[in-house]
Amino acid sequence: MPLVLTGDTKHITTAPLIDDQGREVIGRHKIRYDYLVLAFGGVSNDFGTPGVREHAQFLEHRAQADSFRQRLLNACLRANHEHNTGNADARVRICIIGGGATGVELSAELYNAAKALRNYGLEVFDESKLEVTLVEAGPRILPQIDAELAGVAKHELEQLGVSVRENTQVVSVAEHSVETKQGEIIPADLIVWAAGVKGADGVNEMSDLELNRLGQFVVKPTLQTTLDDHIFALGDCASCTLPGEERPIPPRAQSAHQMASHIFDNLCRVQTGKPLKDFVYKDHGSLVSLSRFSTVGSLMGNLVGGRMAVEGRLARWAYQSLYRMHLIAIHGWWRGVSLIVIGHVNQIVRPKLKLH
Repeated sequence: MPLVLTGDTKHITTAPLIDDQGREVIGRHKIRYDYLVLAFGGVSNDFGTPGVREHAQFLEHRAQADSFRQRLLNACLRANHEHNTGNADARVRICIIGGGATGVELSAELYNAAKALRNYGLEVFDESKLEVTLVEAGPRILPQIDAELAGVAKHELEQLGVSVRENTQVVSVAEHSVETKQGEIIPADLIVWAAGVKGADGVNEMSDLELNRLGQFVVKPTLQTTLDDHIFALGDCASCTLPGEERPIPPRAQSAHQMASHIFDNLCRVQTGKPLKDFVYKDHGSLVSLSRFSTVGSLMGNLVGGRMAVEGRLARWAYQSLYRMHLIAIHGWWRGVSLIVIGHVNQIVRPKLKLH
């Protein structure tokens, strides 16, 4: 969706909508605006690492998640069959690159799924046939939470069987292996890239708005773009460094949520002739779920100095509560509560693992 700025006649030009048979459904057309809000998110940053785009799996949208699930199930079925035909060392080797919340949560969930597969006809396959390696370039996993809690999460993962490699930079990815800066070759049947965020591909061709080196729109504290006060940006596609801060607002869900509320307020102020307010980011903390095994994180964030660390049942309860609040915020009270009730029923009547 290229963005076109033409003096006072501001508009966006959308590309044609093409169906799966290559026929045009809706042609290229223009939409005029008085104020525009850019909120189309970002994509995974591969940092130009050779082989990532060709051989690694991404989890940015539903189609990629479905592809990963199918490839994972195929690998598990293959390992189960090889074990039954005499290869007792058959394993499913998975390398996850990126030790943030996505990589950590996926590592734990894989062991939960592997254990459940024995209930679906895989006679000899369970979590003991799974080898997961979690690679993090930084000094520790989960940099967004307290170092002590990150250590707890690392211990929990290692208890499950995950090999956690910190201070390990990936320099190339092949079809069935990952090479690190230290020269180590990590074999893998599946490779998942969960490291870093940047602006959407081709965003530099959409307009002449100012971008940072990651292809994100640079915005002022009011969340207006630096070159056009009629255009706002929020979330992963925006880069906002507040006064007195050295780093931009982190690309997290709570950041985008707060930005959206602030832009709505500023748009209301614009229409009533009031001055715009600067955005104030409030870190409400982070929670990371290790599937059914554990949950760690911090509550309230900088509201209490980031010291309210939680883990275990309390953290699990808080994690589930935040998810329910998210459903209610999106769908409203009646529909949100209905979805929560349906979710509890489905835990009883539906299988724990979806194979199709």
